Amino acid sequence: LGVNGFGRIGRLVVRAALDNPDSTVVAVNDPFLPVEYAAYQFKHDSVHGAYPGDIRAEGDYLLVGDSVKIRFFAERDPTKIPWGEIGADTICESTGVFTTQEKAALHLEGGAKRVIISAPSKDAPMYVMGVNHTKYDGATVLSNASCTTNCLAPLAKVLHNEFGIVEGLMTTIHAATASQLVVDGPCKGGKDWRAGRSAMNNLIPASTGAAKAVGKVIPELNGKLTGMAVRVPTADVSMVDLTVRTEKAVSGDDIKAALKKASEGELKGILGYTDLAVVSQDFVHDPRSSIVDGAACIHLNDNFHKIISWYDNEWGYSNRLVDLALYCHSKA
Repeated sequence: LGVNGFGRIGRLVVRAALDNPDSTVVAVNDPFLPVEYAAYQFKHDSVHGAYPGDIRAEGDYLLVGDSVKIRFFAERDPTKIPWGEIGADTICESTGVFTTQEKAALHLEGGAKRVIISAPSKDAPMYVMGVNHTKYDGATVLSNASCTTNCLAPLAKVLHNEFGIVEGLMTTIHAATASQLVVDGPCKGGKDWRAGRSAMNNLIPASTGAAKAVGKVIPELNGKLTGMAVRVPTADVSMVDLTVRTEKAVSGDDIKAALKKASEGELKGILGYTDLAVVSQDFVHDPRSSIVDGAACIHLNDNFHKIISWYDNEWGYSNRLVDLALYCHSKA
């Protein structure tokens, strides 16, 4: 892997790739971080704790332990990053800037074989592990969708396949992210005024395309789901609240049984299930995409159900991006 953009997701993708025995990272590009500061930021993490290995900067390299050397570039122009020379065949594009096919494809000029955008894309095909990843057709630019879509889509897949979804509304109770401000100020981009209010002491309604994006990875649900977000003053871990009307009449217990069965079978490692009295901190550093909270789900009648599912919006997502990179590589 090569990683462009060493922010929250970029650094955690590197951690996840190094934790995975089938992957490694050979290069990182970030023009806004001196390599010494990058080493510090990689080592120390306020949410996920200090990286357990030794991290140091040496020349143009990040050294991880005694065996991993990661070349560190500081190029603003993606076409000037020599990914091919350094041996990076798959690039994690995590700057948040190059999110279209045209822009992300600039990495291919440096010798990369494919680019995975760590965000939704307007025009690149989106894949969600466990949902539609087997439909990957060799695209050189693709999207790992969003963390919320990665939580929601496995739920929607099980519910629709088993009981049929007529329609649904989703709310994600979402941890704060770097797009928000610590204290009140002009919002980034100038359009969403509420986003400029302090992330530390507000519940902030926000838009999200995560639910509509499910229609792109599960086409039969296109137009049947929409949703919103509420940003909350926590550093990590979010929660999907999905309310659906089902085609088939089904009890709440049968819905939970189906989700639990999927979590132990075809979606193991992606979907989880618990009946414990959990709270958000219980899921920090959980590598799964979506963990159903059986004890929190409620049901009005046999066709109207609310499903609650947790996700570490940083770590779960980063692990799925690495999984997607490995899958694409296996099909090359």
